[in-house]
Amino acid sequence: MPLIPVFFLCIVLAGFSPAAAQSGATLRGAVTLASQMTPVHGASVLLVELGRSVLTDSTGSFEFSGLEPGTYTVVVHLHGLSDKQQTVLVRAGESASLNFQIGLSPVREEITVTASGKEETAFSSFQSVASIESIELAATAKTSLGEVLESQPGVAKRSFGPGSSRPVIRGFDGDRVLILQDGIRTGTLSSQSGDHGETIDPLGLERLEVLKGPATLLYGSSAIGGVVNAVTGHHQILDHPHTGLRGFATGIGGAANGHQGGAAGFEFGEKNWLLWGTFSGQRTGDYRTPTGTIANSHTRVVNGSGGVGWYGSKAFASFGYGYDDSRYGVPFAASFEEAGEETEEARVELSAQRHNARLNAGLRNRASFFQQFSLSLTHTQYEHLELENDVAGTQFNNRQFVYRGVADQKRSGPLTGSLGFWGLHRSYRASGTEALAPPVQQDAFAVFGLEELTFERVRFQFGGRLETNRYRPIGSLDRNFTGFSGAAGVFLRLWPEGALVGNVTHSYRAPALDELYSNGPHIGNLTFEVGNTFLRRERSDGADLSLRHSGHRLRGEANFYFYAIRDFVFLAPTGRVQERLIEADYLQADARFTGAEIEMALALHPGLWLNLGLDLVEAELRAGQIPLPRIPPRRGRVGLEARHKGFSVKPEVVMAAAQNEVFATETGTAGYSVVNVSASYTVAQRHLLHVLSASLFNLGDRLYRNHLSFIKDLAPEIGRGVRFTYTIRFF
Repeated sequence: MPLIPVFFLCIVLAGFSPAAAQSGATLRGAVTLASQMTPVHGASVLLVELGRSVLTDSTGSFEFSGLEPGTYTVVVHLHGLSDKQQTVLVRAGESASLNFQIGLSPVREEITVTASGKEETAFSSFQSVASIESIELAATAKTSLGEVLESQPGVAKRSFGPGSSRPVIRGFDGDRVLILQDGIRTGTLSSQSGDHGETIDPLGLERLEVLKGPATLLYGSSAIGGVVNAVTGHHQILDHPHTGLRGFATGIGGAANGHQGGAAGFEFGEKNWLLWGTFSGQRTGDYRTPTGTIANSHTRVVNGSGGVGWYGSKAFASFGYGYDDSRYGVPFAASFEEAGEETEEARVELSAQRHNARLNAGLRNRASFFQQFSLSLTHTQYEHLELENDVAGTQFNNRQFVYRGVADQKRSGPLTGSLGFWGLHRSYRASGTEALAPPVQQDAFAVFGLEELTFERVRFQFGGRLETNRYRPIGSLDRNFTGFSGAAGVFLRLWPEGALVGNVTHSYRAPALDELYSNGPHIGNLTFEVGNTFLRRERSDGADLSLRHSGHRLRGEANFYFYAIRDFVFLAPTGRVQERLIEADYLQADARFTGAEIEMALALHPGLWLNLGLDLVEAELRAGQIPLPRIPPRRGRVGLEARHKGFSVKPEVVMAAAQNEVFATETGTAGYSVVNVSASYTVAQRHLLHVLSASLFNLGDRLYRNHLSFIKDLAPEIGRGVRFTYTIRFF
């Protein structure tokens, strides 16, 4: 570990000097199931202002102790059921009481940890964030993150076939969208190529969170466009581990692509100890379209993980290990390498494996300036093979070690916050026909801080991050980049259920390894790439504005954003052709991104809701107003949700406009409308939750194309199909 983070760690730990203990106030309560009036065991109770959460015990009871006097927002959450939110006044030295009844409802409070590093509701977050829980992930089961998230406002999918699809957030792709698992980057190479995917199986996750807009402050320069965080729920800091056994099991079957899959997981708690394990797997065959089956579009992904944790009143520690294995076809890749069509005799597949080991430890509940400190050490070993007719053509190896420490301040009046440090050591190596870059060692280090002022109707947040990145390639030019990212935001309560949120950001991004050092044919991006070792760092200045309302009969959010990026890195075609591919240089120019996302849920009747959505983004090089490549078209969504007791049905129409504002090397796509219908039946009991769901997609068997697909002119999207899912959760 470098001397700088050791010195920083000493400063943080010095803040844990003893201080006078304070007894504080206590908040107690109970959670019951509305339909049966029985206690709910294992529900999560979140104290929003402090980011603290506990689980209800076998009697449905919960307790928070050591609270400072004030007004708190409390949210109760259980997978598959509606969340409930209440406010309570806690007086010094007294015990307050608050009870909840939860049941089934079309709307819920989304919980997130990605936006600020602590648990909070999506409504109270300073940045726009979406959270998709395990029940919904199972119902919309897909084998890749891009396929799962493409229906979220502001999120599209880039793909070279289903197995490689990756989220595009507000038009940002590649190294500008950071993929995390439990807050730490996954260590894969999905950002480097259109045919590289993530190895994570969404079916085994607790939830997926999408943070839209710059997140460089907490997560580094690769988050200049946004973050996707795959949350397992096993690396959180628990106030109290639950007692006994809880877990889930899911099974999936579907048509149009021969979809099969399943997942199961458990947690067992005893006193201060918690043991967990999860296994999941999915596979699909070649998918069918209205024009025929797309050969070599099959996918397979398998994940397994386990761990153990000890959670004391003043300290905690946990260790976990995970293994991912995936293999998928890359449609039409063989035809770009050699003349001819994709056949069984000429196919390209990608096989990837990832090993991940993580150690978390820390101190908490300290009566000092820093009341909590957490340290995470993560080692990841990633390898993938590009197979040509089962023969390895190119092999990639990527090893990384990441450490991250965060110290949370004790609340002092309206002020709270955290200070942290982060570091990365990465070793990259490739060999074979598409080894475009030399072996590279990358080292990075950052210090950051985030502070928040909370008053009765307004909150302010501000912070900064200083980060340095160093590349040490073999046989090429060493490069160092250092930059500052900063942000300031305001959260203003306009009325009891509504708020206006504004943010200004300055973000820094170091050029990616492939942008600096690539040189050769790259089928995954359909170009002959020529890197540029003299690239400068990107700098983005942006503004986000969000208007939100969260009521019993109306929920909605409207987001507007503008980003001006200096020295934006892009691939510029030279007009030459090498090895049957367009030659393109990595160049820099100023760029501009503007857009909006609007979504609304309106209760037409207690059991009938209208759901509306709209998103759009425009992105161009400022000189000459040249459109950037693979920018998603305008999209709209109109749907209904009808619910009666445990049964719900949701028809929807998804519409996309034609995209004819295109870069020089891409073609336009026509507009389309697609009809989908999903239905589910939920049975909620005291210790069990059963969810049976069916999803019918593209009912009209509409022929349409994804503008962000590298092979959109050859491979349309999936045709008419159905998918069935059954999930049981016990707690």
